[in-house]
Amino acid sequence: MKKVFVDTNVIIDFLADRKPFSEFAAKLFQLAQNGRIKVYISSISINNTYYILRQVSSHRKALKLIENILGLVTVKATDEEIFLKAIKSGFADFEDGIQYFSAKSVPGIDVIVTRNARDFKKIEIPVLSAETTVKLILNEKL
Repeated sequence: MKKVFVDTNVIIDFLADRKPFSEFAAKLFQLAQNGRIKVYISSISINNTYYILRQVSSHRKALKLIENILGLVTVKATDEEIFLKAIKSGFADFEDGIQYFSAKSVPGIDVIVTRNARDFKKIEIPVLSAETTVKLILNEKL
């Protein structure tokens, strides 16, 4: 089973139904629900997702959406080591550094899925969009 690390923006695309990105984000999480892939996310994605969802929906609805997504993912703890690596990494965006080192902490991770691939330069893990990831998995090329 492929191990996929999903960036916060893809989670928000799915939960907030941000068109046109939500279509493949939904398909990605459907693959997880069907047991075709194992999805990992960083613990910081939970609060960042809540913050954005709360801007467009109620507190109660945002919490329900987050509760639902937790049934589809494995949450990786964000600890001091990950924060320090992100600080010292040279990533232009601190949050992207945290995401990368969280992904890297998953043994055998296959891909990072994000809408901002350009923010993940010179790293050891392939970075793809939700659309490309879904297509590769469905065609058994990932």
